[in-house]
Amino acid sequence: MWGSTLTLAKPPPPPVNCDKTGCDLYNSYGVWGDRNQCRAPTVTFPKTEEDIRLVVAEANRKKLKVKVVTGFSHTIPKLACPTSSSENTFFLSTSMYNTNIEVDIGNMTVTVDSGVGLRDLIDKVEEVGLSLVASPYWEGVSVGGLISTGAHGSSWWRKGGSVHDHVVGISLVVPAGESDGYAKILKLDSRNPLFNAARVSLGLLGVITKVTISLEPGFKRSITNVFNNDSHFEDEFMDLAQKHEFADITWYPSKYIAVYRYDDRVPLSVSGDGINDFIGFQANTLLVSASVRATEKALETARNVKGRCTMAASVLAYKKLIGSGLKNNLIFTGYPVVGRQGKMQTSGSCLHSPAADILSTCAWDPRINGLFFYETTAIFPASKFTNFILDVKKLRDLKPENFCGVDIYNGFMVRFVKASTAYLSHSEDSVVVDFNYYRADEPSTPRLNQDVWEEVEQMAFFKYGAKPHWAKNRNLAFLGVQKKYTSFTKFLAVRKQLDPQSMFSSDSSDEIFLGKETGNSDGCALEGQCICSQDRHCNPEKWYFCRSGLVYNDARVCRYSPATRLDEYREFNVNTK
Repeated sequence: MWGSTLTLAKPPPPPVNCDKTGCDLYNSYGVWGDRNQCRAPTVTFPKTEEDIRLVVAEANRKKLKVKVVTGFSHTIPKLACPTSSSENTFFLSTSMYNTNIEVDIGNMTVTVDSGVGLRDLIDKVEEVGLSLVASPYWEGVSVGGLISTGAHGSSWWRKGGSVHDHVVGISLVVPAGESDGYAKILKLDSRNPLFNAARVSLGLLGVITKVTISLEPGFKRSITNVFNNDSHFEDEFMDLAQKHEFADITWYPSKYIAVYRYDDRVPLSVSGDGINDFIGFQANTLLVSASVRATEKALETARNVKGRCTMAASVLAYKKLIGSGLKNNLIFTGYPVVGRQGKMQTSGSCLHSPAADILSTCAWDPRINGLFFYETTAIFPASKFTNFILDVKKLRDLKPENFCGVDIYNGFMVRFVKASTAYLSHSEDSVVVDFNYYRADEPSTPRLNQDVWEEVEQMAFFKYGAKPHWAKNRNLAFLGVQKKYTSFTKFLAVRKQLDPQSMFSSDSSDEIFLGKETGNSDGCALEGQCICSQDRHCNPEKWYFCRSGLVYNDARVCRYSPATRLDEYREFNVNTK
């Protein structure tokens, strides 16, 4: 969060760890939403496309289930997890299938193994004078992983900000009959009716092996961050997105500040060799990460709202001072910052290290007592975004200091993605809102101003019908998700056609993909496993009770209510058991 002067970083741990009894899959935060294990008996590491076909064939012949994982594991929901206690599932990791990157300069495309990391792909493309136009802001992802989950940058221009809308070909290994050797490779492009299902497939159709992406002649970006009062940004976002190709907005609601990023394509001849080394993705020393987390925990425990606001103000001031990690060369000296597309479109310097013993790492590395947070990402039709922001402002204006918790992280990150024909993508021009907020070490521990973030979350997904980002969010965000996609039934038909035995599905992935409500236990609302309908879904023993939202009255949230008669609650609870 605070950045570091160190440029070397301890690389993240491998996502799959095995012992004598089996293999555990972890996401990059080390903890899944339900805090349960994600486990399979074995893992395999194929190195070629034919290796993958043979693995899938053997699984099909033996009636085994397969869950595909990558070398990064930055997906928050349990899409890659097998059915609980399943003994007939194994992990197929693409972490060693990461060699081939073939650039076709004449056709302006690149074909890449699905296990290749985004940074390796970008660097290879830039070496030959071309540029990948769209990418997520975080580079610690594989090509197959980012395609599968709908990863994106920010743009309403040309093909838009979603990477899958720049994909022109996909190879997919799927189960087959005995005559086809129990598995086959499908090569899909826009002429194939299966293509729009495969472009965002959540790992449910088969194993993506090759991806072909369109490229453009190399270009530079020019970025200027402008700090504005937030009084009218809900009326100005559309104009910003239409005037600037890669624009975004970072909104700090407790500070009444909206930072507009004027981000435009410029010719290679424009002077500048800048880089985007976003502060949140820089390496932190272990001591800094641990001290930031310890401070936040202490403020939570003391219910010190003013302390959190002081912390948020310090973070914002530091970001403004250093350009949020933009560097004109070695340091930030002022706007605009101009640099090649490959150095400006994505970042993640905390990932890279030539020496594993350097005492710095990504701030959320699970091996240290560093940052631990939730990430909510909602995708709104552009026509509904203004009213959502107006509602959030109404909630903010009741008590602005309650919003300091999100401003400690990165406020509300607002990006733009264009309408897509992929079945599990957005069918209209949309606005993506992403915000991070504190998560407690223990699942039963309520959070300061927890009700605020639950109301914003429910407001987004249920009042305004926002779609959840497939790779982020707490489980409740996916409730009823199948009703939000006009082509959902088309995707289901393709899944049945390509994987009739559900080899690539599991109870865990179906909970997300089909939007099933699974939580009803005591405290289930504290971590987004359910929406509270009873006080026991919160934590009455710590004075958190299920209450209605303050602006969105249909929301049901866990609110700190110390005036509630706990003895009456206990008596009622005993009498109803």
